[in-house]
Formats: sequence, structure tokens, C-alpha cells
Amino acid sequence: MSDTKVEILKRLVLSKCWYTYSKYSYRYKAKASAWRTQHREVLNKGDGAAVLLFNYSRKTVVLVKQFRLPTYLNAHSTGLMIETCAGVLDGMSPEECIKKEILEETDFIIDDPEPVMTVYMSPGAVTEKNYLFVADYSGAERPNLGGGLASEEEFIEVLELPFEQAYSMFENGEIVDGKTIMLLQYAKLNIFFD
Repeated sequence: MSDTKVEILKRLVLSKCWYTYSKYSYRYKAKASAWRTQHREVLNKGDGAAVLLFNYSRKTVVLVKQFRLPTYLNAHSTGLMIETCAGVLDGMSPEECIKKEILEETDFIIDDPEPVMTVYMSPGAVTEKNYLFVADYSGAERPNLGGGLASEEEFIEVLELPFEQAYSMFENGEIVDGKTIMLLQYAKLNIFFD
């Protein structure tokens, strides 16, 4: 689709609170087709990063559990999601962001997270690009127990689980977060494959 053409006609900001929600009118032409005018609403919440912390020798992973209102509003009975550490870049590089989030959420200090993939989670409506990492926490320093920042109203439970238990939690529907599922599958294929 290298010959695809897009012309933005109009952008109307519908809301600018925590994120920016806009309505776009644009013209779109794919290959030899005629120009078409389309209208779409787009949420811009900034790009994010997520990391699966693993300990290869003990065959464990660290995940976090926290309340997520949008999931509660969309039929998740408790709204408590089990996820990898993650956050919004807020002007940082993905590596800086993920080190900060690991420290805030779990209190581990990680030196070299390994990038494994970059994905768009909801490309039909959200601009967010997610940078996904893995990091070994076997030799990491951990001054405290983590749990999030009170100043950001985070109340996070840190879970250290055997990898196979975490993987089965995704298979049986206890873990339903997309980035976490992708990173668990990556770990199954590339870290805990035996």
C-alpha cells in the first residue's frame, strides 16, 4: 500500500483532559481507487512501554495486580487486572520509562531491559504504540516491596509467580491484558521453552 494517500481535512478536539480525544475528517485514496472522505474519532494517550520481569533459574515472573476502571465498566467483574509493569512514556525513551515503572511498581532496579517487539494495541481508535521488553530480575536490587506511587493513587499488588502458573492463568482467562499475554507467549517461545 505504498501508493496510499491521506489528506487531513479537519481536526476537532472533543476532549482534552487526561488524554486528547479528537474527531478527524480526512480524504483517503488506496491504490487505483477514487478519493473517499471519511470521519473517525481518535484517542491520543501517548505511547507506552511494558516489561515482563523473569528469573530464568527459578522459572518465575513478576506481574502486578491493580484496579482498572475501563475493564470494570466493560464486564470484568472486579476490574482487578493482572498485568506486566507498564507506563506512558511522558517524554522519556521506552527504556527510561520501563526502568522507572519497574521501580515504582515492584521496587526492582533493572539495568538492561531487552526490547522484544513494538505493537499497536487498538489501531482502529487509539494512536498508542507500545514498546515491549523482557528483563531478568535474578540479580536485581530491591530496596523495598513496591506497590506503586501514592501520589499517582496507585495501589498495586506485586505477584511473583512460577512461569507455568502465570501462563496457565492466561490460558484459563484469569489474565486478559493483551500486552501481558503477548509477553507471556514471547517468554514461552524464547525464555522458558524447555
